[in-house]
Amino acid sequence: MTLRVLGVDPGLTRCGIGVVDVEKNRRATMVAFGVVGTSPEESLDQRLLVIATSIDDWLDRYEPHVLAVERVFSQLNVSTVMGVAQASGVVIAAAARRGIPVALHTPSEVKAAVTGSGTSNKDAVTKLVTKILRLDAPPRPADAADALALAITHAWRAGSGAAVATTGPGSLSLTPAQRAWADAEAKARRTR
Repeated sequence: MTLRVLGVDPGLTRCGIGVVDVEKNRRATMVAFGVVGTSPEESLDQRLLVIATSIDDWLDRYEPHVLAVERVFSQLNVSTVMGVAQASGVVIAAAARRGIPVALHTPSEVKAAVTGSGTSNKDAVTKLVTKILRLDAPPRPADAADALALAITHAWRAGSGAAVATTGPGSLSLTPAQRAWADAEAKARRTR
């Protein structure tokens, strides 16, 4: 049984997207990655529309079992936080329209899961994402590598049964992460 996770590193200028398939033994395989870019010269509504249209396309094309999004965290630059929050909202709403659960992970959780240290830098994350996914070259730009790291983190945490903050339909008897695995297994059984 394979869990497909679409990871999103949200941002208005560069929104990283990565799709990873992860087996129960934690072996992760890269499916696709990219970056949706918008220009600061465009109006906010048009920038959010570009992100919304792109994420709709990715969700429809790759049909993930769950979406992993970087949790907005406090920064000194309020305008950056607002842009990240707005992009996150558009992405989360797109998943909700399709009934896809959404998991939120902090940057330090992702760094710790992928590198073993919650204080690792972007280069360390990219290097280990490249190794984990057995890629010939590092995914570029760093936003795409971060999105892949988010997807890996969620799948690994879900496979371990860790409780992860998730939105969307769920079951009271399972953690959200366990529910995502159960839903993926049920879908796989239906297609056999």
